[in-house]
Amino acid sequence: MTNSEIARRFYRLAALMELRGDDPFRLRSYRNAAEALEVWPTPLKQIAAQEGLAGLQSIPGVGKAIAGKIVDLLERGTFDAWERLVAETPESLLDLLELPGIGPKTAALLHQKFKVSSIADLKTFVAGGGLDLVDGIGPKTAEKIKESLAQS
Repeated sequence: MTNSEIARRFYRLAALMELRGDDPFRLRSYRNAAEALEVWPTPLKQIAAQEGLAGLQSIPGVGKAIAGKIVDLLERGTFDAWERLVAETPESLLDLLELPGIGPKTAALLHQKFKVSSIADLKTFVAGGGLDLVDGIGPKTAEKIKESLAQS
């Protein structure tokens, strides 16, 4: 895995945690690490091979736990916390965040209250007039969402 692929996994982990309402400090630590990893000049695979966990921990924002997750990603392509999280919260839910008018709180509400967990689910939900049932989505936002879905 490349540095940017590893960073993307941590960004997605933080986004899933945000959808679940997890601790904002943990979210920030994953995002900070992802920002550093994304632009780090040396391949993480090389650092892990030559310097181990200590080398990875020398990167700003990477502590012992995140360094361990990086090693797992490099060796197995995944890590346990990711597997647990996607088992509880579908990764496809992140696709909803790409649509204008849908932020983490709205995506979480759609998933928890209306069982919408993908773009396909949302299209069905919208077609049935479901957006009228969602608190916090007004006519303008509903129109934005409908336009975005029509383009996808």
